[in-house]
Amino acid sequence: MRSWPETFAEFSKQRVLIIGDVMVDAYIWGSVDRISPEAPVPVMLVKNRDFRLGGAANVALNLLSLGATPVLCTIAGDDEQGKRLISLMEERRMTVDGLVISATRPTTLKARVIASNQHVLRIDQESDEVATSVEEMALLKKIEKLLPTCQVVVFEDYDKGVITPKIISQTVSWAKEKNIPTVVDPKKRNFLQYKGVTLFKPNLKELREGLKIDLDAHQESSVRDAVRLLKERLSVEGVMLTMSEHGVFVDAGGEQHLVPAHKREIADVSGAGDTVVSIAALCVALKLDARETATLANLGGGIVCQYVGVVPIDRTELLNEVEGVQ
Repeated sequence: MRSWPETFAEFSKQRVLIIGDVMVDAYIWGSVDRISPEAPVPVMLVKNRDFRLGGAANVALNLLSLGATPVLCTIAGDDEQGKRLISLMEERRMTVDGLVISATRPTTLKARVIASNQHVLRIDQESDEVATSVEEMALLKKIEKLLPTCQVVVFEDYDKGVITPKIISQTVSWAKEKNIPTVVDPKKRNFLQYKGVTLFKPNLKELREGLKIDLDAHQESSVRDAVRLLKERLSVEGVMLTMSEHGVFVDAGGEQHLVPAHKREIADVSGAGDTVVSIAALCVALKLDARETATLANLGGGIVCQYVGVVPIDRTELLNEVEGVQ
């Protein structure tokens, strides 16, 4: 069994193919000290603006922060935000070889307004239309070319239309042929399409909506039954269910574990799922057991919730925490 420092060193040898919906996260930072005379709304004085990689691109950023090499396969628009996405990726020295540029699909922008470290408003510009057959085929060509160079695949699904049933089934088939594991962070639209993947990582809301069941997270027996049903419906090898303050339940490799959440000061939960799936994917690539995978992913998701805005995990901070748990 590897020590945690040895495991983290192995992270740096992994190439990860990320397929999914990318976005640009914009932040408008400022302060509020008066109410508008025009309407009963606060007036914010803007002090700073910045742009960050979001969605599947934030998964790539988390993997990069953990030392791995992310390979992002996605569709971006031929627009201002698409150019900004490419620029942000290139600043981080990420490859853009997996990008398909669409003349009709806009690049998703999520603008968050932060007043005195409080998230007060989000403004979205996006389309959630399913990728056209031309876009789908172009993306599959990228995936077919890049998949053999990677050790694990992550589907990061935000229901924005980039991931289609055909992309799922074909990619999973190719991955199985090459014995490359597949890890999924699902949303509602394609929830039951991810048949036969290695690890499926829903949260409580996604599981309830995806299976159309009522689930009491306070009852471990209820959680176990729901996860068993999910494994049967999708024929997946493993499930890791994230349950916020209730922790993480994992059923994989013949093991079942409930890993409790750690008490923290929560500033912002945005992006925590991206961090969890990034860590889980690397653990799966290295064939860590279910408890190790859930423990590390649980800690990572908790750490990023302590920061305002979507931020990638800090590798050193995560290593220090997990060593403290042992």
